[in-house]
Amino acid sequence: MGQIETPLRPPLKWAGGKRWLIPKLEKLWKKHSHLRLVEPFCGGLSVALGLQAEKALLNDVNFAVVNFYRQIQQGLILDISLENDEAAYYKHRSEFNRLNQEGGSEKTSAQLFYYLNRTGYNGLCRFNKSGGYNVPFGRYKKINYQTDFTKYQTLLSSWDFTCNDFAELDVNENDFIYADPPYDVPFHQYAQQGFRWEDQVRLAEWLVQHKGPVVLSNQATDRVIELYTRLGFKLKYIDAPRRISCTVSGRKVVKELIATRGF
Repeated sequence: MGQIETPLRPPLKWAGGKRWLIPKLEKLWKKHSHLRLVEPFCGGLSVALGLQAEKALLNDVNFAVVNFYRQIQQGLILDISLENDEAAYYKHRSEFNRLNQEGGSEKTSAQLFYYLNRTGYNGLCRFNKSGGYNVPFGRYKKINYQTDFTKYQTLLSSWDFTCNDFAELDVNENDFIYADPPYDVPFHQYAQQGFRWEDQVRLAEWLVQHKGPVVLSNQATDRVIELYTRLGFKLKYIDAPRRISCTVSGRKVVKELIATRGF
């Protein structure tokens, strides 16, 4: 399959997405683009789409996002109501949580997840410890909803999506791994399981065992810097925009750590 000329935009809004990082990742990926791309935390899919990977193993512990991508592989077209309305939002959120707790249509769950993602507050994806999606209504003036995702189908159909802990991935020694875990910040309830400091350490120790090229991005906190320095990674620092604050003045630039091995 040949590469498409213009990368597709990610189908979801994603707080902490890495579209802004693609130009730097492309420089690392260019010499290794014949390899399979492995993302233990694929999130909003901006990296796989931006790099236009032909072969990819894309994993996320968030069952809702993985199900959404799997439904796109099957030619997802939305047929639920899409209203930028608070009452409709909470009704759909309740139905989404019911389906996930009781088991139900994966197609309907994917449609509801997309609606919640586009309509909820600030592109956040957050679950409580019971597995309930709890992002509040977003209060946007206007939302351009998408209903037909078939333009993504061909590309995504060549990728494998899994929903596991990163340590359970079936990784080949020459895979190109890009890891973008939940950041080392107080909020870590991106999925029901959370992602704590001990998971950050587990990830770093898992990555250092890989024989192929590895790239990691994380917020440059003191303990993250110490962890990856100790394990022998090459470190670079760049300015990263933050777009999660509810006010423009609160969306400050912070330092991002890029750790690499095998280049």
